[in-house]
Amino acid sequence: MKTFALVLLLVAPATALLPDLLDKLWPEEEHGVFSGVAKIPYKDLLNDNSYVDPFLLQSMKTYGFFYVVDVPEYSAALEHDYMKQFYDLDEDVKDELAIRRHNPANKNAYRGYCPGLDDVENTLQYKNLYNIGPHETRGASVESEDVMEKLRYDCQEPNVWPETGNCTFHKGFKETFQAGFEIRRNIGRAFIRSIARAMNYPNLPALFAEDEFSAMGLRKYPIRKKINSNMYSDFDGTLLRELEHIDSTVTVLSTFNNGGLEILHKNQYRAVPVTGENSFIVNIGKLVDDLIDNKVPAVRHRVAEVDFDRYSITYFLGPQFDANIARSMSGKLTDAGQKYTIFGEWIKDYLGAIELFYY
Repeated sequence: MKTFALVLLLVAPATALLPDLLDKLWPEEEHGVFSGVAKIPYKDLLNDNSYVDPFLLQSMKTYGFFYVVDVPEYSAALEHDYMKQFYDLDEDVKDELAIRRHNPANKNAYRGYCPGLDDVENTLQYKNLYNIGPHETRGASVESEDVMEKLRYDCQEPNVWPETGNCTFHKGFKETFQAGFEIRRNIGRAFIRSIARAMNYPNLPALFAEDEFSAMGLRKYPIRKKINSNMYSDFDGTLLRELEHIDSTVTVLSTFNNGGLEILHKNQYRAVPVTGENSFIVNIGKLVDDLIDNKVPAVRHRVAEVDFDRYSITYFLGPQFDANIARSMSGKLTDAGQKYTIFGEWIKDYLGAIELFYY
């Protein structure tokens, strides 16, 4: 048993932590260098059981991520199957859902299908993406000429769902990923509450009271048909499907049983154990790290080349549009604060950068 766990036993209620639960929260050697990564039960995280807070915080400080496990009424296998069915649809069906850069007939810039392999020689991301947000309908149109008001409106892009003539598939696909979106959003918000308690930052959750631009991306990394010289790592020369990067906000990730994800730990990229049937990986990005005074690392990660079609789902929870991101919880000027005051200002430039980056 880890020393940290023994210390916690001294301060926790006698009935709160049983040995089997401690082994789950902080498992013994089973994944080598990542054996100490915490596994937090979904219900305990969502119910704000504060005994998980120090485990979560220590895992984040040491490794930069933790697992949420035992998620009820969730099936990774079902999501995985629906993703395969979606990406097996005829291209003309998926093109109907494509964002306006690829299909000018559509209004959405970000919610929808993003074919990413049009230019295999130059693309920096060897993947396809179908992006889902929190909105099913859009509010009233904005008449104002104010740029930020227009952006607030644009952030409410409604989802687009496949219409195949197969009502069973259409209904099951939509319901499955609407439910999956809510599960991930619950995890992201509960994580913020846990970090706020553990670090004594009571004002942090208020920044995430709304999530106008939270996003869930269904990603397919196809088997590579041609080597792209742009996709070799500058760090160690490894061939990649997703370049090395650091996220920006709160990330809830499903890798299913697909390997390939690697995290930079102690100056070496190491394979991360997969999420499996009913669990998720949670980490944070640079913007959130700055808000909490850089006390938890925003880990650099990548996806290495594998010899199969790889599927994953990445959910991002960002602050609300009007959240003040200029100052950290202790009042220090953040990196973003050198140029922006609220999250809406930041997202305006960030989305432009994403569009250039992806396409």
